[in-house]
Amino acid sequence: MTQTAPVTTQAREQLDSLDPRNGAVIATYPVHAAEEVAAVVAAARVAAQVWGALPHAERRAVLLAWRAALARGADELARVVSRETGKPLDDARLEVSLVIDHVQWAARNAERVLRRHSVSPGLMMANQRASVEHKPFGVVGVIGPWNYPAFTPMGSIVYALAAGNTVVFKPSELTPGVGRWLVDSLAPLAPVDVLQLVTGHGATGAALCTAGVDKVAFTGSTTTAKKVMAACADTLTPVVLECGGKDAMIVDADADLDAAADAAVWGGMSNSGQTCIGMERVYVVDAVHDRFVELVSARARALTPGATDDDDYGPMTMADQVDVVRGHLDSALAAGATAVVGGRESVRAPYVDPVVLLGVPEDCAAVTEETFGPVLVVNRVADVDEAVERANAGRYGLGASVFAKARGAEIAERLRVGMVAVNSVISFTAVAELPFGGVGDSGFGRIHGADGLREFTRTHAVVEQRFALPVKLMSFDRSPRVAGLLVGVLKVLRGR
Repeated sequence: MTQTAPVTTQAREQLDSLDPRNGAVIATYPVHAAEEVAAVVAAARVAAQVWGALPHAERRAVLLAWRAALARGADELARVVSRETGKPLDDARLEVSLVIDHVQWAARNAERVLRRHSVSPGLMMANQRASVEHKPFGVVGVIGPWNYPAFTPMGSIVYALAAGNTVVFKPSELTPGVGRWLVDSLAPLAPVDVLQLVTGHGATGAALCTAGVDKVAFTGSTTTAKKVMAACADTLTPVVLECGGKDAMIVDADADLDAAADAAVWGGMSNSGQTCIGMERVYVVDAVHDRFVELVSARARALTPGATDDDDYGPMTMADQVDVVRGHLDSALAAGATAVVGGRESVRAPYVDPVVLLGVPEDCAAVTEETFGPVLVVNRVADVDEAVERANAGRYGLGASVFAKARGAEIAERLRVGMVAVNSVISFTAVAELPFGGVGDSGFGRIHGADGLREFTRTHAVVEQRFALPVKLMSFDRSPRVAGLLVGVLKVLRGR
């Protein structure tokens, strides 16, 4: 039976999950206090002793059964995602599909990546047998976001579980129902409560950081990530932080402009632009700038935000984000930018119509800060060198996209980000084996792939003597001649 934080007998604060399209209450959840969070972490630690001791094959079987349950319930989960975020049902289905693929990869590959394996002991320790294994931490706390409330946290949850940890999941206060659904779907399949839920606002997440977990995985703003890191510093609790980005696309002169325009509009405006790896800045070389703007503008004007599944994207999930979008738009226009699609009138809460801005000064918030709305900045550059310089100038470094026929891979190599898609956009999220994460203010650590599995483990090295050497290297009984002989051998073998 799945466990959540125990409910206190006194009156308690409640959390309403709202449909952002109309403000209707979907369901009500408890706001868990610090002592309740601590109780759940304590229960998760007991469960971790069982789960972590299981052979990889048994954990794999549980997770593959979960994968099957997620696949059977994909439409149901997608409906929960759609209601709590406001995104069209088909977009929610795409998100759930990515979740299923990552569960498959983590379950299938955990043993290969994490099991004990031999390493060379080297010349000086030739009489030793050396090996490395990756062991689970114990209990991992996962604090998830609201924009992709299933896919993003599951990038930590399933990799932590596959590595042998138990997980306490605190979903965003805007999407608690998604967290509840995920926890309930796994509960009947696992031998113990390996995934448990706490719900609430920021204080609940803060309590999870200080409740004795062995690692915290956080996705959210850089400002909040710094608070999470500070809270974890008191107990030296390690963290993996994914803090969003200001992702750039570079369009070279030989790019397929139709494909680039399609990718820029989808990458920048799908999910109402509320995508940490979405395209917010596009740098287009002068020779193809005007034609690219024509293609992007035509595609953007054809988009319709709204409350139905037939609309291209939904409302802003978090009401306060509308003010951020408005502020970025106003400051860009005041600084001399031109809106070729939309304008100030595009902001009509809870919706924002598509906006395409040209000539935005590089020091404007619309270029330097995460807008997280359907606003695409398209700036002209003289050449690729200038595009790379501008793309790398910001404090974020999460993802990027490059459209070029001849030099795509070369340009990608020069970008200071965690992931790059060449002649596509955001495609790296669908490759389960690729690590996901950023640099700079986009955070550090990695989820997904082999790096994502190792992220939720502690490295355990063992050296075992196979036979005694005729001379002792690490002993006070060592002959005075031994060190000299060793240096002589090393000069011969390593000095040329």
